[in-house]
Amino acid sequence: VQLQAFGGGLVQPGGSLRLSCAVSGGTLDHYAIAWFRQAPGKEREGVSSIRKGDRKTVYNNSVKGRFTISRDNAKNTFYLQMNALKSEDTAVYYCATTSGNPIFSNMLRPTTYEVWGQGTLVTVSS
Repeated sequence: VQLQAFGGGLVQPGGSLRLSCAVSGGTLDHYAIAWFRQAPGKEREGVSSIRKGDRKTVYNNSVKGRFTISRDNAKNTFYLQMNALKSEDTAVYYCATTSGNPIFSNMLRPTTYEVWGQGTLVTVSS
């Protein structure tokens, strides 16, 4: 399976962006999915994740109430809707999948996911 992330760009504080991750070579319904981000000089951190099957979701506390993860199995694509963006959201965003179904405590760990997209840069600046 391969992932391609797109939708990043430059946005002003308070603005919105929607990231997409297109899945090829596999059926999205068979995977748990996640978004991660990595800011310059910082470690990669989990942003949000959805399990397969029960569709349980989890969010990093820093984005709760502002970001929404979703999946469209018919389109083999998943999304991250980002609203009320802040300068501290600036990072390269990565999408990732695993064929497993992680327990809650592992849903935002990078080591849980086997397949990664190439990343898309989000810059929040006035």
